[in-house]
Amino acid sequence: MTDRAKSYTLHVGIVVLLAVLFFVLPAYHVGNLARIMVLAVYAIGYNLLFGYTGLLSLGHALFFAAGMYGFGMSIHLWGTPTALALVLGGLSGLVVAGIVGFLALRTRDVAFMIVTLMFAQAGYLTILYFGPTTRGDEGFVVSDAGRTLFGLDLSDEATRYWAALVLLATALLGTAALVKSRLGRALIAVRENEERAQMLGYDTTRLKYIAVVLSGTLSAVAGAAYAILFGYVGGTFATVQYSIFPLLWVLLGGAGTTIGPLIGVIFMFYLIDISSGFTDAYMFIAGVALLILCLFAPQGIAGEIRRRGLKWLP
Repeated sequence: MTDRAKSYTLHVGIVVLLAVLFFVLPAYHVGNLARIMVLAVYAIGYNLLFGYTGLLSLGHALFFAAGMYGFGMSIHLWGTPTALALVLGGLSGLVVAGIVGFLALRTRDVAFMIVTLMFAQAGYLTILYFGPTTRGDEGFVVSDAGRTLFGLDLSDEATRYWAALVLLATALLGTAALVKSRLGRALIAVRENEERAQMLGYDTTRLKYIAVVLSGTLSAVAGAAYAILFGYVGGTFATVQYSIFPLLWVLLGGAGTTIGPLIGVIFMFYLIDISSGFTDAYMFIAGVALLILCLFAPQGIAGEIRRRGLKWLP
């Protein structure tokens, strides 16, 4: 079996496993997995930029919130049909990522991190400034009509799970195809050695811009999906915390691996869920776990699996 065939078999197997878990797990864990799958799509979007292109962003909450508010505000203010509102959510992320990428890529390294963080903070402050309309940190609940898509009630637990699974499957398989494509290989070349990639004739600035736009758009789609599936839009999702989360998920799961973001979200979600039942200092426990993984598995869980045996893991 070729490496490409192994890769697609693995990804399809993961999707099938998640489908089977719906019939096996208690309702509590089914609800958790639906949330995990949507957040994993967000992490996959972040991984495209950080893991595969080597650009460390500290402002991805801006894209997640752009998708969430692009969807939520169009429903809340104008009563836009749900399908069109979802498209507007994705387009919001595309436009914001296009603008941020155009400006932020004029910088490099630490400066790029700071600029993306500044844009994210500006986005969060904008949400607060227009609080009478956006409802700020308090947020607002998406109407029942806004959570119905093609006759499907996405507030229903079962429907929500399958919708989240379809979204995750699309992101997983799409990423697997991308990293094996010429574009994906070029992005990896930029990550490994940008100067050498330039010598080989690649327009590295253009490639990095494409990566920012793809990453931001996918993150926005995840934000719009979160709003419709869980019925809430709030400024909390635009804070620095939600820019740090995808970085932690990707580092834990394995940067530059397609399945790493999903592994990282599952690990962190249940680590916090379990530890919060014992102590209020659950983030300290999460920090210790991250430190241990960085020391003993610096490439993340999936990265270590690839290093120790599964060389074909994309």
